[in-house]
Amino acid sequence: SFYEELVSHGILKPLTGPVEGMVVKEGSCNYVAPQGISSVVKYYLKQSGADIFYEQHVTHISLRDGKWEVSRKTGPPEQFDIVILTMPVPQILQLQGDIVNIINETQKQQLESVSYSSRYALGLFYEAGTRIEVPWAAQYITDNPCIRFISIDNKKRNIESPEIGPSVVVHTTVTFGSKYLDSDPAEVQQLILSHLEQVLPSLPQPASIKCQKWRYSQVIKAVPNCLGQMILHTRPLLICGGDGFTRSNFDGCIDSAMSVAEAVKSHL
Repeated sequence: SFYEELVSHGILKPLTGPVEGMVVKEGSCNYVAPQGISSVVKYYLKQSGADIFYEQHVTHISLRDGKWEVSRKTGPPEQFDIVILTMPVPQILQLQGDIVNIINETQKQQLESVSYSSRYALGLFYEAGTRIEVPWAAQYITDNPCIRFISIDNKKRNIESPEIGPSVVVHTTVTFGSKYLDSDPAEVQQLILSHLEQVLPSLPQPASIKCQKWRYSQVIKAVPNCLGQMILHTRPLLICGGDGFTRSNFDGCIDSAMSVAEAVKSHL
């Protein structure tokens, strides 16, 4: 039903562009988000009718008079009846305040057992009218120590247009990501570009480049034996969820969201 709704609103479309080297599971169907994956999040936030505040870096969570007091890097602390945490699991464990003592020993061990892969993503952006002559929309690379995946992104999203310049997205291998995780970003960018030149020597010069470090890319090992969420405190409710409690794909995120929603509903 989630897929049907998103497809009916044009947020998702079936993947039609050829993807070389993709492992296709029997009975599965692949989709693309033409406006980018953030459009899925924006759709649900709009549906919620909630007031959203971005760029709020939470540092402390403490109990104050039967409510949660949440402190941020900038601005005064605020109080809430319910707190839901969906950031990567290692970042939950970095929070300060009463939460440190509220997480019991068993939960702490479970949370500490979660592991993520790390990668770099490189975006190459071109002027309108630039042609990238390859027969595929995306390709999985198996024989390069640096590059795992290349996508001609506008082709993959099926939004090719003479007015919009093409863009190329490159994802590194997990091994490369972990090896260069704390290296100088400019050096990493140059390394990826040199490997890209070997893989696709015909690529034209881009108008601009963006290199993005993805410290918590995909969940390698999720929280064991949990139902998509973990309740850290009952009254007031402090609960965590996200793909770290299921698996790193859209279905995993939906499963966790449904599980968190049910738990929150029963506390209202």
